[in-house]
Amino acid sequence: MNIADNLKVYREQKGLLQKEVANAVGVHPSNYSKMEKGERDVSIEVADKLAKFFGITLDELVHMTEQIPNEVTIVDKSVSERINLIQQLEEEDKQALFRIIDSMLTKTKFKDFFSKNMASL
Repeated sequence: MNIADNLKVYREQKGLLQKEVANAVGVHPSNYSKMEKGERDVSIEVADKLAKFFGITLDELVHMTEQIPNEVTIVDKSVSERINLIQQLEEEDKQALFRIIDSMLTKTKFKDFFSKNMASL
């Protein structure tokens, strides 16, 4: 099956009309109809909205009948590889991670600052 077929299956499983799905994800109903027929490509942004709307992952939307890969674990990745993986996170998760990093960096900077200033007293 391809993404067009999968869209139709998930929509029908929910008992929804094409128009209802289109409105929920912010696309014109005729464009959604073309997506289901395979006449129009589904953008990443729309695919993400559709997956969230159907309560599934993007991978499930694309590979409905295939084996879904297990969760990715990071084992001894370089800094650049880690940054690339962070960029793939959802925005909310990225922001949470950045807040943690900022907090740690601030704490380290304060420690360094106080250590240097205490040594000069």
